[in-house]
Amino acid sequence: MMSLLLRDLKLSVRAGGGALIGVLFFMTVVAVIPFGVGPDLNLLSRIGPAIVWIGALLAALLGLDRLFQTERDDGSLDLILMQEHPLVLTVLVKCVAHWVANSLPLVVASPLLGLFMNMSEVAIGAVAVTLLVGTPALTFIGAVGAAVAVSLPRGGLLVSILVLPLAIPVLIFGVSASYAAVEDPAPFMPPFLILLAITMFFAVLGPLGAALALRNASD
Repeated sequence: MMSLLLRDLKLSVRAGGGALIGVLFFMTVVAVIPFGVGPDLNLLSRIGPAIVWIGALLAALLGLDRLFQTERDDGSLDLILMQEHPLVLTVLVKCVAHWVANSLPLVVASPLLGLFMNMSEVAIGAVAVTLLVGTPALTFIGAVGAAVAVSLPRGGLLVSILVLPLAIPVLIFGVSASYAAVEDPAPFMPPFLILLAITMFFAVLGPLGAALALRNASD
């Protein structure tokens, strides 16, 4: 499992620019917002957490279609399906590697973009924490979509269509917790705990659904 984790990390970094492309896309999405809403710093500060979260959500979708595509192209997917280790565990390791290589850099870059949006220190910290907790759920959800579309020649768009509706609760509670931390520290915990529960739920359901979809795709 450790060898698989290290292998997937290397592939995620090399394929299509890896984390660098995701961070650049993230920065581009957030950077164009001030040009659309104008130079009102108070307005940017109010909508900052939502914009950063939306940018991270869109950037997290990049590369999801390649989660199992490399194994499909070189034929190693059949070996993974026939191995002795549980397929669910293998999918979980691949999800962890994808999150570390693609979503964790977004969390690291979020404070810089928070400053760009004129967000307060509390808001920047809240957004970073909620992204750290919420982005794994996006990866686990995306694993199911990637497994469903692995046998399709152009499954990238299909993965985004499948993932976006399921990612809405993650976005809602991530933004709600960020806004609550700015208004009053007390209301921060309820939406944050719900966000954590969503991540834990999909950490169990996502690999199971992806493993089942991979089995069906191989038949």
